[in-house]
Amino acid sequence: MRHDWSRAEVRALFDLSFPELLHRAASVHRANFDPAQVQVSTLLSIKTGGCPEDCGYCPQAARYHTGVDATKLMSTEAVLDKARQAKAAGASRFCMGAAWRSPKDRDIPKVAAMIQEVKSLGLETCATLGMLSADQARALKAAGLDYYNHNLDTAPEFYGEVIHTREYQDRLDTLSHVREVGMKTCCGGIVGMGEARDQRAGLLQALANLPAHPDSVPINRLVQVEGTPLAGTATLDPFEFVRTIAVARILMPCSMVRLSAGRETMSDELQALCFLAGANSIFYGEKLLTTGNPDTERDMALFGRLGLTPMPVVQQGDTVHADILETPVPADAGPNPSCAVA
Repeated sequence: MRHDWSRAEVRALFDLSFPELLHRAASVHRANFDPAQVQVSTLLSIKTGGCPEDCGYCPQAARYHTGVDATKLMSTEAVLDKARQAKAAGASRFCMGAAWRSPKDRDIPKVAAMIQEVKSLGLETCATLGMLSADQARALKAAGLDYYNHNLDTAPEFYGEVIHTREYQDRLDTLSHVREVGMKTCCGGIVGMGEARDQRAGLLQALANLPAHPDSVPINRLVQVEGTPLAGTATLDPFEFVRTIAVARILMPCSMVRLSAGRETMSDELQALCFLAGANSIFYGEKLLTTGNPDTERDMALFGRLGLTPMPVVQQGDTVHADILETPVPADAGPNPSCAVA
């Protein structure tokens, strides 16, 4: 696996013919995963709205008038009830999101209690709470948190067009704290915010060149919410979205590449192309924080039509993780497809 991709190399992958790009991405996917398995996650907003930041895509920012009301942190029992429902519906990972710029130290024990209870159900646990200090990361790790989500959002040079209340380096610092305590990282971005293809390449370059590839890479397609600055942005071409998935799979061959926000408006055909291009994880359930998501019945119907199954979860002691192929790429398979560039 590489961590030294140049922008020109990543852009060359984007510029491949569509059939060639999908072939390369599917080859990488098949070398590292069962292509018929999809990891299923559920995301719950445990504290909604009232965020002081100005992310141009986010309906939870207090400064925008989007109809999202601020709520208090949910109780542990209410979160646990939602986690039970998610597991019964087929989810293997339960993600908890809070609309904070960063949690206060007094909030960490409350979230830690939620993590411990959800993990006791045999689910992988994930949280997205904003920026973390090193001490906060250690406390969440001690509670048993498997994954921490903190997205880069976009390319470094486009970041200032979308967000002004925190720096790109702030995001990198939080990811560093998470890696240093041994938690897995969930880190991706949003496409369709008005960026050019070169900037989509820049996002994936930044992700692939992190000291360790994110264990999960959520690729969000912008959900335009009335009242946010990015409402009215031109919709990203669907084939360009599939290209983004395919390039992410090639650059980060062993990461889970997740279809995240924006899936509600994707056709079954578009989702099928994304799975072919190497996506192997979805968010599952009615809502992603404050925006819609396909319901579970539609997802299971699509899985049935495509012959896909939810990825099993393996329990090893106190560790819960999704199953990844242990078999190495055959010696006669030629050059490692994860390093293939034009």
